[in-house]
Amino acid sequence: MSSPALTRSQITAWRNAVLVTFALSGLAVATWMSRVPAVRDELAVSTTTLGFVLFGIAVGSMVGLTISSHVIAHVGTARTVLLALGIGVLGLPLAAVGSAVGSPLVAFLGLVVFGFGNGLCDVGMNVAGASNERALGRTIMPLFHALFSGGTVVGVGIGALAEAWGVPILVHVSVVTVAILAAVIVAVRFYQDEEHDVPASPGEEAPRGWRSRLSAWAEPRTLLIGLVVLGMAFAEGSANDWLPLAMVDGHGLDNATGALVLAVFLTAMTTGRVLGGAVLDRFGRVPVLRVSALLAALGLGFIIFGSTPVLAVVGAVLWGLGAALGFPVGMSAAADDPARAAARVSAVATIGYVAFLAGPPLIGFLADQIGLLWALTVVLALVALAGAASSAAREPRPALRGEPEVPASRG
Repeated sequence: MSSPALTRSQITAWRNAVLVTFALSGLAVATWMSRVPAVRDELAVSTTTLGFVLFGIAVGSMVGLTISSHVIAHVGTARTVLLALGIGVLGLPLAAVGSAVGSPLVAFLGLVVFGFGNGLCDVGMNVAGASNERALGRTIMPLFHALFSGGTVVGVGIGALAEAWGVPILVHVSVVTVAILAAVIVAVRFYQDEEHDVPASPGEEAPRGWRSRLSAWAEPRTLLIGLVVLGMAFAEGSANDWLPLAMVDGHGLDNATGALVLAVFLTAMTTGRVLGGAVLDRFGRVPVLRVSALLAALGLGFIIFGSTPVLAVVGAVLWGLGAALGFPVGMSAAADDPARAAARVSAVATIGYVAFLAGPPLIGFLADQIGLLWALTVVLALVALAGAASSAAREPRPALRGEPEVPASRG
């Protein structure tokens, strides 16, 4: 039996709840990252040991991403998001306890818990966002991701204040954890996707069993969308990790100005996400992704090969605009078929996270061999591959009246 149609107010409340979820996820991530220098001081460890501790987030995230489609299949996206944020943010006080008592192992285990919740939440909230996007009938996924960026800005700001006022890490993260738990409990009450997210084609059912859901990894279209997300995530992550240093070492700017160039990049990327929905609705995913890849490539080219700092700053703007839409569009494309959305979003998100995990050490290793600017040519190559694979993200063809929707081409 089909579900009753949603009212406009229900769809709007659902949208707002998903926006809050993305913002809370960003707040959680930034809450920890803003206190990393203080954590190093409390633990009194080397940079190598600190890197091991922080690797706990990556370990947990990969586990959460891998099992996410199976969790969603059993409990739905609203409960998945509640479970993910609920478990994940509890890892932050545990990690803070490890920091306070000087135990890298306890801090590592806390971050594994946090990373697990973060990866699980990433897929759950993107599946919910894609469902809401279909209900709205217009592109909104980039705005969801812009709210994640907004959450990170708020989290960093709170962390900076906590640092300036001498607030202990455990007190800081515990207060934020309670606030996040309270907010997500309220937000998920407005989710509607479990009841209304039905298969796109008559008679089509969501995949049952682990083996069926894992079959998404054998689908050419899903893997190509993953390549788009991989290239664009690599572009985003590399800027976060290396852009300030590239401006200092490669273009002779001081540390403060290098940080300002990163702020320019982040502002451009956030602007691209806020305005991206309207652009995507007007021109379609494939043309926008191709132009995005071109802008990112031009920006990287200006920074790598440019002869003046001014040209490099222009490059940071183009790079930010170009990197803005790849990840959110990839999530929307992976979720085109509601029946297989969780499995495909899980696969694509996992591929994308490889960029965030492998990017920093790869660029760092190459920078030691050939210099940081030349190392960024790897990012340039992956952006070009993302642009070449962008046709995989094509929207499903509109159905004729009385016929089921035609799936997107697998080419």
